[in-house]
Amino acid sequence: MSSAAKGLANWHAVIEGGSTRDALAQIIREDAVFHSPVVHTPQEGRAIVVAYLAAAGQTLGNDTFHYLREVADGDTAVLEFACEMEGIKVNGIDMITFDEEGMIKDFKVMVRPLKAVNKVWEMMGRQLGKAKAD
Repeated sequence: MSSAAKGLANWHAVIEGGSTRDALAQIIREDAVFHSPVVHTPQEGRAIVVAYLAAAGQTLGNDTFHYLREVADGDTAVLEFACEMEGIKVNGIDMITFDEEGMIKDFKVMVRPLKAVNKVWEMMGRQLGKAKAD
């Protein structure tokens, strides 16, 4: 089984379980990197990657979220997703690189169209701010 296949099995289990911080931390390397569609610099380290992915689970992961397709080869998977956020249709890609054990080492998100990028920025900002306050 490829590292992407192992990692995807873990990823889908965490998503189906609600993307909790504890579950995310179990599948993300300590030195993982997150590339946001709205933040210029890569976010480095498990804690920040977990924070971003948990916030995404709270904002994007509503009843309309679904993966349209997934392509995996070797250590990398590309998953196309769609959802609706406050009436705005969002289309995006999760590009995930896994290590040999199937742990996430790099996670890149791309979102379209521009209206969707702005909505993701707005709602993720709220969710991350709320997480910092907790």
